[in-house]
Amino acid sequence: MKYLIFKTNNDWTGLITRLTVGLIMLPHGAQKVFGWFNGPGYTNEMSFFTETLNLPWLIAFLVIAIEFAGSVSLIIGFASRIWSIAMIILFIGIICTAHLEHGFFMNWFGNQKGEGYEYHLLIIGLSLTTIINGSGKYSVDEKLAEVCAKREGLLA
Repeated sequence: MKYLIFKTNNDWTGLITRLTVGLIMLPHGAQKVFGWFNGPGYTNEMSFFTETLNLPWLIAFLVIAIEFAGSVSLIIGFASRIWSIAMIILFIGIICTAHLEHGFFMNWFGNQKGEGYEYHLLIIGLSLTTIINGSGKYSVDEKLAEVCAKREGLLA
């Protein structure tokens, strides 16, 4: 079972998709955790999610954890399939709760009330590709899959 989670095609596709999602999401996670890039930091973000948006504290924590720990894990290629599933769930939730009403397009010209969900669909698509393809070259998963395959008797 572990082998199925960590196995990867040793190619550039997995590397590119996981780095793209990871590097795009890392600044967002760093805003929420550390307050970097003019972000609110952990305490203020938790307050915003729980008091303003009325999310349960566990959901608020998971949003922050997925954005930060998930992005770091994707960058290094650790459990990329699991983190990609988490990203998809996160972004479906974001679309449904905050962006669906504003339509498809982002607010490029400042002439609509909020942002659309086209960016979110790109993250979902890249995450689906990572689920299908695996972490690719230069990933922790590549090494873990080899260890798991030996333990499960899949390699001699």
